[in-house]
Amino acid sequence: MIEREMIIDYIKREKSFSGIKRESNISHIGGKITSIIGPRRSGKTFYLLYLLNSKYQKALYLNFELLFLKKLSANEFFEIMKLHEEIKGYTPKILLLDEIQEVKDWQTLLRTLLDYGYEIIVTGSSSKLLSKEIATQLRGRSISYLLLPFSFREFLKAKNFKSEKFLTFEEKGKTLRFLREYLDFGGFPEVVLSNNRFQKEKLLKTYFDEIFLKDFVERHEIKSIELGRLLFEFIFQNFSKEISIKNIQKYLEKRVPFSKKTIYSYLENVVDTLSVFFLDRFSISVYVRKSWPKKIYIADTGSSIPLSFSGDIGKKMENTVFLELLRKTNDRPLMEIFYWKDYRGREVDFVVKEGLKVKQLIQVTYASGRDEIEKREIKSLLKASESLRCKNLLCITWDFEGVETIERKKIKFVPLWRWLTNI
Repeated sequence: MIEREMIIDYIKREKSFSGIKRESNISHIGGKITSIIGPRRSGKTFYLLYLLNSKYQKALYLNFELLFLKKLSANEFFEIMKLHEEIKGYTPKILLLDEIQEVKDWQTLLRTLLDYGYEIIVTGSSSKLLSKEIATQLRGRSISYLLLPFSFREFLKAKNFKSEKFLTFEEKGKTLRFLREYLDFGGFPEVVLSNNRFQKEKLLKTYFDEIFLKDFVERHEIKSIELGRLLFEFIFQNFSKEISIKNIQKYLEKRVPFSKKTIYSYLENVVDTLSVFFLDRFSISVYVRKSWPKKIYIADTGSSIPLSFSGDIGKKMENTVFLELLRKTNDRPLMEIFYWKDYRGREVDFVVKEGLKVKQLIQVTYASGRDEIEKREIKSLLKASESLRCKNLLCITWDFEGVETIERKKIKFVPLWRWLTNI
């Protein structure tokens, strides 16, 4: 039974957008459900409000995380539609549905609404909204986009700072200072706009606990909270590293009882929160690609602050590059990201594949000068280039720029700030 008075009040209230306009180029395709997924607090609600205010003024916007809308049933949803008709005098044909996974039997509801001819844009903080996960329920009628916390370009926009191709010493110093802040505290919009370190740290701790409790423990009805907490902490402490199931078991075995089956199940649940991504190792064999070990990346480098024991800027740089590559997949649907490692332990941070071809190999290093770049990183890049037949070689640095030909292969060196800003 819906809370009629609360719904009426909600429908009549003005829902305005205020904030940084996101770069995300999300195109709605008629007859398809557009699902915008991303970690909690990444700005999905603000994005829907932006659409409501700029493109779809006569749409119905509902946030299912509100107390009186949570756990709504499909039948109750249609009662809200009738109330909207009574109050506004028209039936909305465009529906903006925030955190749709909170609705009971949401897949069936969306399929019904689509069959009735509604245009639908939904958001959620669950990977189950990915089109590949709901293809059986919605018969391939869903297009998914990923919305992560602010990119570095959006971060600079929020700071009212415009980075340019040619910078004075002062401008470059300010750019690098902003980049350090971005690497340390990440791009969660509310954190970026906070004024001091205490506020930022407090928010990040709150977000971490919220993701763990709401998106991991409550959503998946986790039975062993102690095991879940230890696993969560292990993952966030080891971002930008390769880990195996054995690594995880070794960490946990002296702390809490568990079964291997439970570990695999909990790892799937962690990924479902969209706060963590596991990157596959590149291989022609599907079995090798999908097997462990994998590399861990987190949706925002600031998320590691509650558990951070060191300020490893190299790890944060690598994680930031991964997230920027992940953003690009929204506009390049055939793009895939892997890491490369051979039997001798030589490793390249990122392999960018598009269709059948490897398009680019990327190495990330915290170096301000050519002499600071380790030989093994260059050798790994050259070996992967030979193995994967890719000539587009990029080394992302802290502050070294140039082009060098080594063993008849051209390597481009680009500072992280320049690569992130596309300048």
